[in-house]
Amino acid sequence: MSAAAVEVGAGAGSSTRWWRQAFGVDVVISKGPVGGPRIGVARDVESAGGGWRRSLTLADRGMIEYGLDHGHRPAHIARRIGRCRSVVLRELARNSCADGVYSAAAAHLRATAARKRPKEFKLDDPVLAGRVGVLLERGWSPELIAHSLKTDRSSDDDVVVSHETIYQALYVQGRGRLRADLHEHLSTRRPRRRPQSRAAKTASGSSPFKEAFTISERPPEVDDRAVPGHWEGDLIVGPYSRSAIGTLVERSTRFTILLHLPGRHTAAQVADAMIREMGQLPEHLRRSLTWDRGTEMAQYARIQTALDMKVYFCDPHSPWQRGSNENTNRLLRHWFPKSVDLSTFTITDLQNAQDSLNTRPRPTLDYDTPATRLNRLLTQAA
Repeated sequence: MSAAAVEVGAGAGSSTRWWRQAFGVDVVISKGPVGGPRIGVARDVESAGGGWRRSLTLADRGMIEYGLDHGHRPAHIARRIGRCRSVVLRELARNSCADGVYSAAAAHLRATAARKRPKEFKLDDPVLAGRVGVLLERGWSPELIAHSLKTDRSSDDDVVVSHETIYQALYVQGRGRLRADLHEHLSTRRPRRRPQSRAAKTASGSSPFKEAFTISERPPEVDDRAVPGHWEGDLIVGPYSRSAIGTLVERSTRFTILLHLPGRHTAAQVADAMIREMGQLPEHLRRSLTWDRGTEMAQYARIQTALDMKVYFCDPHSPWQRGSNENTNRLLRHWFPKSVDLSTFTITDLQNAQDSLNTRPRPTLDYDTPATRLNRLLTQAA
């Protein structure tokens, strides 16, 4: 870059500014070996403050181009640049050339141009706003209008508008040219838009745990571990949360039961596995279960009915309220590493790991084993 600046007769300031405008990366100027200025790329402007970065940098795109040239798959390239596979796939779909060839420099220029703000709001166009307004008066939903414009569009891309843009024009003051009364033609007829965030959904009563028992309602006998039969549970997951194994730990004996989930770990599959495994325990060892608020426990009511056992849920973001289970999950990573697809393990593999853990002396049990403690309880009950 220094040689290029000398070739065109530009100063360091001008060449730095041109580089930043063209490629979106910053440069640093320092003294070269003979005292002259030396210009080099420092870091991406977007990540100059450090921490998490949302957009791909020119260096990331260079790695993508290098990986494609060497026949690497998108998943491998994503791991090399520390991003998700979907990020690489979207980048290839958006910024590849017309002939399908990917060029890092061209892709970065295209992405930089697409990010420029402020952009003109599409529904400021009176022709497009009038067309959308007519369809709204006919009772069409914003989703239906957006789909219709996308499928019936001509070569002009400006005719395409998303349903979110239509909602903004209806509910955000000063956005677009739609009349303020057009919201009355929607099926809901709401004058204001209902919040769609996760917190708003929970507050509005759509949470599957709104009628569940909370950990504050758990009886005191659970905390002192004096009475057996109270369990803690969770999932250990594989890469990208695509596979999982259920874990159950009895609080007083630390006895562990593993749930085999070879396919998906949906609420129905977790409930089936838990009812199958815990149904083999005697009734006095099924007093309660404490879990976090993961969606895999959405069918907790069916578990409570089938096992005659109350299910309590921890407070949000409070894993220490299941301390025994968290510690056991850490030990289980010896057999089930985080980088391994957990769906490849068989029932026999889970049983071997479970037996190894339950026959290991535990300092918290005065170096007794969980299996010995549980057998003692079963013998006393018999």
